[in-house]
Amino acid sequence: MDATVQPLDRRTLARYAIGSLGTGGFATLPGLVLVYYLTDTLGVAALAAGLLVAVAKIWDVVIDPVIGNRSDHSLATTGSRRRFMLIGALALPVFFALTFAVPAALNPAASMAWVAVAFLGCATAFSLFQVPYIGLPAELTRRYDDRTRLLTWRVVVLTIAILLFGAGGPILRGLSDDPRVGYLLMAVVAGVVIGAGLLVSTTIAPLNPPIARRSPNAPLAESYRAALAALRRSVPFRTLLGTFVLQAVATGMMLAGAQYVATWVLRSEAAVTLLFVALIAPALLCAPLWGRFAQRVGKERAFALSSTVFAVAALSLLGMLVVPGSWVYVPVAVAGAAYAGMQSLPLAMLPDVISADARTSGDGHAGTFSGVWTAGETMGMAFGATALTLVLAVTGYAERIAGETVEQSGTAVTGIILSFSVVPALLIVTSLLPLRRYRLRRADIDTIAPLNRQRKDAS
Repeated sequence: MDATVQPLDRRTLARYAIGSLGTGGFATLPGLVLVYYLTDTLGVAALAAGLLVAVAKIWDVVIDPVIGNRSDHSLATTGSRRRFMLIGALALPVFFALTFAVPAALNPAASMAWVAVAFLGCATAFSLFQVPYIGLPAELTRRYDDRTRLLTWRVVVLTIAILLFGAGGPILRGLSDDPRVGYLLMAVVAGVVIGAGLLVSTTIAPLNPPIARRSPNAPLAESYRAALAALRRSVPFRTLLGTFVLQAVATGMMLAGAQYVATWVLRSEAAVTLLFVALIAPALLCAPLWGRFAQRVGKERAFALSSTVFAVAALSLLGMLVVPGSWVYVPVAVAGAAYAGMQSLPLAMLPDVISADARTSGDGHAGTFSGVWTAGETMGMAFGATALTLVLAVTGYAERIAGETVEQSGTAVTGIILSFSVVPALLIVTSLLPLRRYRLRRADIDTIAPLNRQRKDAS
């Protein structure tokens, strides 16, 4: 059924949103524990750990536009993007468990190689699902406010996933006295939950008649040409993507740094669970509020306000240099309330961008846009984690193998705090500069659906 007239019922909302249980889990848990696992269990140097994560994310950047283009091709020739989503949903739990199944007999260099191969498999499987998943809202509904509703409930589930995996993952890890066993237990349980969420959402991909005869897949170069063409012709896409990537760097840096703050600033590894509860509980409550606020003032204004609140809250965490303590949970909670808007609103704006482009370039390019978007988000999160490890290396962070006892210098602790406060705040403020050129409004989007419908009827 055409997205212009397809009802956005509760079943559609629920099946789409449940996919974020998986995507949120995979986006959260590796970002939270992978670098720490490498440096404090496997004995990998901080800089090398950061490079490993960066290589995996660069691989994402390489393959995401290709997957997006192939997804568009699959839609044209089979009528659905479901095949890609299903392959990713089945493969991701397997590679996720392997990432944290490094044999104890391996030295740090061999352990790093094991993790690199397994995590590359994770990244590929995740992209196979995530790229078409991100593009689906443009096909599920063409209405401006319906997209806000769709993505708001997706972010509600996303925040639940972040809380579940961010708080529950470390708890599972701590069930064994052997850190290696604890990490493996965490990975197996988390992988099953992630896979289940992804599999449910594969059913939401529309099954429509093919719109083109089967043809050989385009060469790889065509995928990148299509991605560059989308960036070149769509000013709203460039501006929104630029903002979102910079914010991904900021949040990626804070996510990777949370465990270090808990261990070396708050002096409790278990405090990372409280940090996540403080961050996500307000986000869970505020996601629907940001959706309602966006309906009143527009998505772009609500997005800018949520970003500003987040930046102020992050900057206030600089106070840990003077008085580290439980007060930090208050600004973290404020940041969590803002984070709900920073996640749901740009994702609700993306299908508007795709619809605006379809008015001049035709339908069927959602996969290309979502491939570039996912690549940008992945690159941003990777740079965030890599930036953290650079700060740790420069400030003299001492890595360790499981069971060893080390003490960090004051300079290293200062580096951890700066990477959790000032640097993310500056990145968020900088991200608002490209957003000033975003010009799509409700009136622009709600006139597109009837135009597209008339064009289809005429053809």
